[in-house]
Amino acid sequence: MKRLLYFLLTILFISLWSSCRKDFEFSPSKGNLEFSKDTVYLDTVFTNIGSSTYNLKVYNRSDDNIFIPSVKLGLGETSAYRLSVDGIPGKVFENVELLAKDSLFIFIETTIDINNLPNINGTYLYTDKIEFDSGTNQQKVDLVTLVKDAIFIYPNRNNTTKVIETLTLNIGGEQIETELQGRELLPNELTFSNEKPYVIYGFATVPEGETLTIEAGTRIHFHENSGIIVSNNASLHVNGSFSTDQEILENEVVFEGDRLEPQFSDVPGQWGTIWLVDGSLNNIINYATIKNALVGILSDGNPSLTSDKLTISNTQIYNSGSFGILGRNTSIKGENVVINNAGQSAFAGTFGGTYNMTHSTIANYWNNGFRQLPALLLNNFILDEENTATITDLTQANFNNCIIYGNDNPEILLDEIEDNAVNFNFKFTNCLIRFEDNNNTFTGPNYDFSDTNHYLDNIFNKNPHFKDGFSNKMIIGEESSGIGRGASLFATQVPFDILSVNRTSTPDIGAYQHITFPEED
Repeated sequence: MKRLLYFLLTILFISLWSSCRKDFEFSPSKGNLEFSKDTVYLDTVFTNIGSSTYNLKVYNRSDDNIFIPSVKLGLGETSAYRLSVDGIPGKVFENVELLAKDSLFIFIETTIDINNLPNINGTYLYTDKIEFDSGTNQQKVDLVTLVKDAIFIYPNRNNTTKVIETLTLNIGGEQIETELQGRELLPNELTFSNEKPYVIYGFATVPEGETLTIEAGTRIHFHENSGIIVSNNASLHVNGSFSTDQEILENEVVFEGDRLEPQFSDVPGQWGTIWLVDGSLNNIINYATIKNALVGILSDGNPSLTSDKLTISNTQIYNSGSFGILGRNTSIKGENVVINNAGQSAFAGTFGGTYNMTHSTIANYWNNGFRQLPALLLNNFILDEENTATITDLTQANFNNCIIYGNDNPEILLDEIEDNAVNFNFKFTNCLIRFEDNNNTFTGPNYDFSDTNHYLDNIFNKNPHFKDGFSNKMIIGEESSGIGRGASLFATQVPFDILSVNRTSTPDIGAYQHITFPEED
């Protein structure tokens, strides 16, 4: 009896298994697949730099389980595209199964060498197709990538050990070994032109006694942990110029990361910094956009130079992971400077120094997390590893006809360690400032807004009416409280705003003269 029961159960199991298998029988596809898009644009990449990963979703809307006889790139194994189908990498796939009412993901990447392609003005449109099945059932999805040619600057690599070499920097006349990868620029690399973009890996260093000149319209792209270092007795001259477009500085010099896909356009901290080391001098930046760095500009030392260590004008600095401009006991003169969106402060003058900012917009609408510091920070000390402070003079810090604002409050911090032998000199004149001390936290003479030695004709906590602070659109509108409130003295010194609009008759506060915003649909 037991044997009979066992035999019957075995027959029943086989029967059920057989019927279940019928549910998973697959028939060939009939050319009726559907796709999440008919063209996959892999955006723009530099030659020999890998793209991001893009995806295509393939749908089986039918009630039948199917297999796709072939999924392949049109150029086959020679294609510069790479596919991953259901987690399996390749360029040609056979009999890809797809259940009824189900879908599968195809992931697509590319790395393209433009030297193997006919290029047109330094760019090439590379295309291919993903082909599903063949003959009358064939369906296709286009793949499109714009490839840019570029001038690449790489750090040196030891031919024997294959280790990438690190920098020894001359800082203030002292040779200091670092862990920073990079190399000194060669004599034929000391002028960056606008013929091709530059892509820098590691820190490109301006040698002692040399000047790096960057021509108008040049685009410089930095890989992760990369930047420019200006060494002892060296200089950086950024010679951007103005374009007539009323809201876009088209001929400025642009410093940004090397990821060109739209999703990276406003991501902070993609590269390191422009570092003006202690001992560099006569650095000039005019008409530039510096975006998505960890620190936009780091300027160290030389607070008492006859001419300022850094003169910066008509320049925008956005989306800095920590600071837009960080000065450490240095000297900076700024006119028509716009800084916004920094993980800490937009402008920080630390460890004393000399700072003169006129008709500038220093704002911080950081929304990528909590920030501890205001838009503007001034202090006169530096802390060592044991938290011991070294104090020095804040010789002067003048902010004239400036907007200092943001999405936090207050947006200025005057962090002084008092010492009778050390100066802490600052003055805000005709500025629009966000500062509300609702908890009476900020006390002492530095926050006595009636003291005309430090504060003169300022406006507090009124709306600057930015077009969109969170999107770095910092031009002011017709409802701005800064309209016509700038001092004529400083407008005469800086007669045109950042868009080359004359401001001498009725100067507005900040880097922009106001406009009437167009009505939204």
